Amino acid sequence: MSQGNTLTIDVVSDVCCPWCYLGKRRLDKALAELGDLDLTVTYRPYQLDPTIPAEGYDRKAYMAAKFPDAGQLRAVHDRLAEFGRADGINYDFDAIEKAPNSLDAHRTLRWALAEGRQAELKERLMSLYWTKGADIGDIAVLAAAAATVGMDGAAVARRLNSDEDRAAVQDEIASYQRMGVRGVPTFILDSKYAVSGAQEVATLVASIRDVAAEKARG
Repeated sequence: MSQGNTLTIDVVSDVCCPWCYLGKRRLDKALAELGDLDLTVTYRPYQLDPTIPAEGYDRKAYMAAKFPDAGQLRAVHDRLAEFGRADGINYDFDAIEKAPNSLDAHRTLRWALAEGRQAELKERLMSLYWTKGADIGDIAVLAAAAATVGMDGAAVARRLNSDEDRAAVQDEIASYQRMGVRGVPTFILDSKYAVSGAQEVATLVASIRDVAAEKARG
């Protein structure tokens, strides 16, 4: 595919969504099979629950309110754990103490995009939260994570302690909601076609190849 035919993949997702982590890992595998295509991947923000306060909620209480039937929650976690193992994710739901507000994480990812570090930081934040139980709503945690992928952690902390890009991220989330995005992950191909959910690798590969072929035909 020529430079002018670069295919964009916008991944609308929330770092606090376990299915989004699964979707990212599956997309990574799909990209490895699509090395002959010219693809650009950008992670776009979404908040499953923007009402969570900045300090977060106790996750056990939060999940108990969402899933009054503890057996149902265990079943969901067991299913995710099974899928995760197949894609190299060791979910540790018991390690997560805080249900965080993800807005600051999305602000940091926005800045990482400008520095060419977004995919690395996305993986780092999701790994920290879903396999280590880290509080990714905490500015110190976000700044340290940014530093591990080559960003200036102190600068990130200063920016997070301001309102920089807070409204911009919220506006971007609202724009995807207006487009009809109600669940994540959602993969938007060539700004035209949406693939929803943590699809299997083969499905992602086929969808991306179909859109790339159509784009190449003009």
